[in-house]
Amino acid sequence: MPARPPLAPRLIRYVLVALAFVIMIDGLFGDRGLVDTMRARRDFAALERYVARVKAENAALREEARRLKEDPAAIEAIAREELGLIYPGETLFIVKDRTVRTVQ
Repeated sequence: MPARPPLAPRLIRYVLVALAFVIMIDGLFGDRGLVDTMRARRDFAALERYVARVKAENAALREEARRLKEDPAAIEAIAREELGLIYPGETLFIVKDRTVRTVQ
């Protein structure tokens, strides 16, 4: 029967394996671990998309404000569409949509 190694080297080996296991678990699930890093990257990408969307919306609003300051035709279009203004002598026609009911 082969002789068993002394207790101290086996104990050191078990402690090292357990320590490696704890370090690996902490690397995956701990603060700044792999899971946390992946979540942070996903959140960062979502925020980048949001910032790009808001920048595009901001640019469109800036362009609309510029047109309203400088282009009389843009002001007239808004006055006609949103306020329902017409020039003297024009006739206003209001067309109401009728919903068609189907018989089943």
